Amino acid sequence: MRLLVLGAAAGGGAPQWNCRCSVCARAWSGDAEVVPRTQASIAVSLDGERWTLIDCAPEVLAQIQRNPELHPRGPRHSPIEAVVLTGGDIDHIAGLLSLREGTPFTLYASGELQRTLADNRVFDVLRPDVVTRTALGLDASLALPGGLEARVFAVPGKAALYQPDEGEGIGAEGETTVGVEFRHAGRRLYYVPGCARLSPALAERLEGADVVLFDGTLWRDDELIREGLGHKTGARMGHLSMSGPDGSIAALAPLGIRRKVFVHINNSNPVLIEHSAERREAERAGWEIAFDGMQIVL
Repeated sequence: MRLLVLGAAAGGGAPQWNCRCSVCARAWSGDAEVVPRTQASIAVSLDGERWTLIDCAPEVLAQIQRNPELHPRGPRHSPIEAVVLTGGDIDHIAGLLSLREGTPFTLYASGELQRTLADNRVFDVLRPDVVTRTALGLDASLALPGGLEARVFAVPGKAALYQPDEGEGIGAEGETTVGVEFRHAGRRLYYVPGCARLSPALAERLEGADVVLFDGTLWRDDELIREGLGHKTGARMGHLSMSGPDGSIAALAPLGIRRKVFVHINNSNPVLIEHSAERREAERAGWEIAFDGMQIVL
């Protein structure tokens, strides 16, 4: 099983187009200690020939260009045969509009998200005679192209910003936010780019996993407020912060996960700075910080 990290940043990327926080300022200046990252998405494959995207970032075309495994091999061809969506946020779905050039693939999303896409006529460019839309059932086994076994599961989260119930039910488990489990030859890999809290059910699921790529949006809950970037806490945004006694580093520590990787990292997060105190703390706790182009093989 092969995994490519196409993008490792949270919504807006890093640096963000309209931001000069302490982290972005160093990126804009060309500081080698802060490597730019595009918005979060991964590609997975069992055979290295047939690929599935998990989420479809606005930068998907640049991400494809940077990964030769995803290049076309004929006049009208793509090794990308499926897309699985973990949520309805813009950074997860906007790239779909760039995959409209008439090459078939299957679009997997929860029934709730499929209805959201169907209600927005701009996504009609993904013609039904070309793109097959399949509603995902929670915890149902899914056979991805190439024979890779996957399963989507509910994760505590929140609705997308543009949805009318965006501020309601934060941390609830349902179809709004999902994670993806991949299994092959007895090994388990999980992708959870958004998570509001570590519920007992999620902890039980992740326990003993071979690899977990987990929500690394913020280092601390009040990060955006301290930086003068906004008024919302991480909890209000539906993201469990990395640090502190209630953060993800502490929460996942006892689960016996063999390899832990933070992904979906906000532009304000100081772990993006190589050799920062926060990066060293995360690494001492056994975490890796994902970057565009990172590859994982199981």
